Amino acid sequence: MITSLTALDGRYAALTTEMAEIFSEYGLIRHRVFVEIQWLKFLLNDLTLFKAEIPDIEKLDQIAEHFSPEDAHQVKEIEKKTNHDVKAVEYFIKDKLDQAGLGAIKEWIHFACTSDDINNTAYALMLKKGKVETVGLLRRLIADLEEKALQYKSIPMMSRTHGQPATPTTVGKEFINFAWRLRQETDIIDTKSIQAKMNGATGNYNAHYFVYPEIDWIGASQRFIADYLQLEPILFTTQVNPNHSIAYILHAMVRIAAILIDFDRDMWGYISLGYFKQRITKGETGSSTMPHKVNPIDFENSEGNMGMAIAMMEHLSVKLQKSRFQRDLTDSTVLRSLGSVFGYFMIGLKNTLKGLGKIELDQDRIQQDLDHNPELLAEPFQTAMRVFGEANPYERLKDLTRGRKIRKEDLDGFVDKLEKVPENFKNRMKALTPETYTGLAQDLVDVYFKQNKGR
Repeated sequence: MITSLTALDGRYAALTTEMAEIFSEYGLIRHRVFVEIQWLKFLLNDLTLFKAEIPDIEKLDQIAEHFSPEDAHQVKEIEKKTNHDVKAVEYFIKDKLDQAGLGAIKEWIHFACTSDDINNTAYALMLKKGKVETVGLLRRLIADLEEKALQYKSIPMMSRTHGQPATPTTVGKEFINFAWRLRQETDIIDTKSIQAKMNGATGNYNAHYFVYPEIDWIGASQRFIADYLQLEPILFTTQVNPNHSIAYILHAMVRIAAILIDFDRDMWGYISLGYFKQRITKGETGSSTMPHKVNPIDFENSEGNMGMAIAMMEHLSVKLQKSRFQRDLTDSTVLRSLGSVFGYFMIGLKNTLKGLGKIELDQDRIQQDLDHNPELLAEPFQTAMRVFGEANPYERLKDLTRGRKIRKEDLDGFVDKLEKVPENFKNRMKALTPETYTGLAQDLVDVYFKQNKGR
C-alpha cells in the first residue's frame, strides 16, 4: 500500500505475503485463540476437570478454525476496554461460547494461565510455521546452486584472492562452496524443535497445584505442549519462556544471511568482471541517464535486506533471552518485530533466487583471463622445484613473475633452464596451462553430491 510506513507492507508486500499471514497482528491473535481453545479442550478431555457432560468439541474447534480478520477486529475493540491484548482474547472466546450455547464452560477459558503461557505458545507455533516457509525457500536456493555446480563443474575459472589473479578453480566448485555452507545452517533450522511452556505466573504451577494438588501438573503440561500443540515442552522457566528456540533459529538465520551476503557480493563482482551476463527484461531500465546499463539489482537488493535482517536478528536473539527477575514487558514489544525479521530475510532470499535465475555464463570472457595470466603457474612450478631440489624456487619465480605480466614462452624458457627437474616432468610443466591447473575442483563437486545423496 502506498501509505505503508515500512517497505515490508508497501513496496515489498508481494514478497512477504506468506510471512504476513503468519506474523501479522491478525496472525498473532489467531494463534492465541487456537492455544486458548486447545488448552480448554485439554482440560475437558484429558484432565476431565469439567464434571458435567462434555460439550460439543466441534463447536470449540470452529472458533479457532473459522477465526477471521473480522474476528480479530472484534478482539481489538475489546482490547480498547481491557488495555490488555491477551485478556481481550479471553473475553472474545467467552462471548463466542455464549453464542454457541457453551456458556457453562466459559470460566475454564484461560484456566490458571498467565499471559505468557498463551503468548509463548502462540509465538512458538508462528516460529514453527515461519521456519517451514524459510527452509522450503532455502532448499530451493540450495537446489539452484547445486544445479549450477553440476552445469559448470568442468569450466575452469581464474580465482581472485585479495582481488588479484590467483590459483584457478572451476565455476561449479565455487557454486558448490555456497551450497555446502547453506546446507549446514538450513539443516540446523530444519531439525530444531520449537520449545514452549505452560506453567503459570512464575513457572511453578502455583495456582494449578493449589486447586488440584492430586494432578501431576508437570506431566500434564508436557502432554499438552507435545500432544495438543506439537511443540517441545520446557519446564524450567520464570513467568516467561527464556526463548532459547527463537535465539537458536535466529542465530542460524544470521549465519545464513551472512553467507548470502557473501554470495551476493561475489555474484556482483563476477557480473562486474563480465563472467556472467544478466538476461534483459524488455522495458526495464538500468539507469536514468545511462541507457546501456544492466545492473545487478537483485543481488544488491538481497544484500541490503539481509543486512537489515541481521541487525534485527542479532538484537532479538540476545534481547529475548533477558528478563528482569521473573518478568518484564520489554520482550513483548520486541517479539512483535519477529515478523519483520522474517520479512526482511524473505525479501533478501527471494531476490538472491531471482538474481540467480537471470544469469548466464560468459565462458569466452572467463577464458580470456585464464589466457592472459600465465603467471598463475608460478605456484605449481615452484612447488615442483622444491620436490626436485632446485635452489631458491620461490624466490626465483618471484623475481620472474611478481608485479609483471609475462608470456607462456617466458615460463617455458624458465623451465628449460632448470637443472634438477627431470625432462619428463619439464614436459609436464610446459604442457600445463592455467586452464588445466584446476586441481581436484571437479572431484570436490562430485564428493559433495556423493555425501549428500538422498538428502
